[in-house]
Amino acid sequence: MNYLCIHGHFYQPPRENPWTGAIDPQESALPFHDWNERITAECYAANADPGARPGGTEGERFPANYARMSFDFGPTLLCWLEQHAPGVYRAILEADRDSRERFSGHGSALAQAYNHMILPLANRRDKRTQVIWGIRDFEHRFGRSPEGMWLPETAVDSETLEILARDSIHFTVLSPHQAWRWRPAGEREWRDGARDPVDPRRPYEARLPTGHRLALFFYDGPASHAIAFGELAAGSAQLARRLSDRFSGATTDELISIATDGETYGHHHRGGHHVLAGALDAIERAGSPRLTNYAEYLASHPPVDQVEILENTAWSCAHGLARWSEDCGCSTGEHPEWNQAWRSPLRSALDWLRDRLAELYEIRAGDLFADPWAARDDSIEIWLDDNPDVVRRFLARHARRPLGQAEQALATELLDLQRHAMLMYTSCGWFFDDVGGLEGRQILRYARRAVQIAQQALGVSFEEGLLERLEGARSNVPERGDARRIFEHDVPAGAGGRFATTAARLPREA
Repeated sequence: MNYLCIHGHFYQPPRENPWTGAIDPQESALPFHDWNERITAECYAANADPGARPGGTEGERFPANYARMSFDFGPTLLCWLEQHAPGVYRAILEADRDSRERFSGHGSALAQAYNHMILPLANRRDKRTQVIWGIRDFEHRFGRSPEGMWLPETAVDSETLEILARDSIHFTVLSPHQAWRWRPAGEREWRDGARDPVDPRRPYEARLPTGHRLALFFYDGPASHAIAFGELAAGSAQLARRLSDRFSGATTDELISIATDGETYGHHHRGGHHVLAGALDAIERAGSPRLTNYAEYLASHPPVDQVEILENTAWSCAHGLARWSEDCGCSTGEHPEWNQAWRSPLRSALDWLRDRLAELYEIRAGDLFADPWAARDDSIEIWLDDNPDVVRRFLARHARRPLGQAEQALATELLDLQRHAMLMYTSCGWFFDDVGGLEGRQILRYARRAVQIAQQALGVSFEEGLLERLEGARSNVPERGDARRIFEHDVPAGAGGRFATTAARLPREA
């Protein structure tokens, strides 16, 4: 039998002002207040309700696309949707429940590493926290444990796969060019993935150095690229034909999986949500291929062939991970005359700050928590639930001793510092063309907030050392200067004061 899985990676970077918790107006998103609002209208809401079925009875509408596909949503995006588009948020959760009924008890939603950090460029401790936070956020929202996890930009190394496997993730999804070598079951010799590519119509098993195992799906590269870059314009019937034609005609079961940004369906391609809904309808009416999701297919088709990954690679950079660390030539193409030489000094500056903050955290939090890093891993619960009792129980569980009011406040400030130190690595800060764009300014705001917490709560200043290092990250726009100038002059509302952090939710002593 032939099976088809269409995966959408739905994601927006965190955009909130770190001092107010709200998104400031974004002029480039007009007529909407900000890009989250705009893309929700064009894509996330549209895929929850793709519209009327052509030729259907009066009032008959397509079901939510999410229920018939595979998808992941960034945790920070889901947090925003829960507050600002609750109807869309509920529809996403309901679609996962519906997909469990459709796909043999296997939900279509995948978890995602928390704030879209490029994991192979992170240290092991941050990788682990990102995965734990992604899993815990997923469990909180979807009411079940995730079977798979989407890696930001599909960026991968063996250490990341080890962490996934240790945390009971069964599979992830990669680009076919990320397979270094593979071998069929029962064969000793490896086949070179560049000369003899993996067949994306079946899953593979990665056997990791520690003995853990993880299933890897490789999406259909040519078909996914065609859909992402224009195929939807040909309409639903053509999309259904293209997808059905990808099978080899073999007598064994085959899976074709397509993976694109979820924003392809409605934002990047106007009306793409309706085209997708029509194609899914046409495929279901034809009876073949059978729609599935990765988890369902894996349960009935466990991998037999082995694969080893090409370390430090991603789906959106032809140069490994250079798009997030070097001037590799990868860009949006909007400004071909610009360079991205700012990427390396920006990352170097933030790495310096991260390491200084980690040293400070370990010392100060070590006085308060039995295990400072276990406390950080577990702290996702206090960002998910603003009930003061949750904070109190968290502190009681992790504190080295009973803490007074001032110590409780300091403990939560320290955790807030670490949260912003994670947010400043959101991948979009490097993905686009200039350090002074929306995304670059946003990660600098998170760095600024972390520096401010260290100064206000602990009396330690890292600002001058960071500013000196940011001078090397020069903007392509002369009036923007460099990242130091952006850091100093891009001052959002509330930046001079203290954001109402978790400490403000602690019960007052009588």
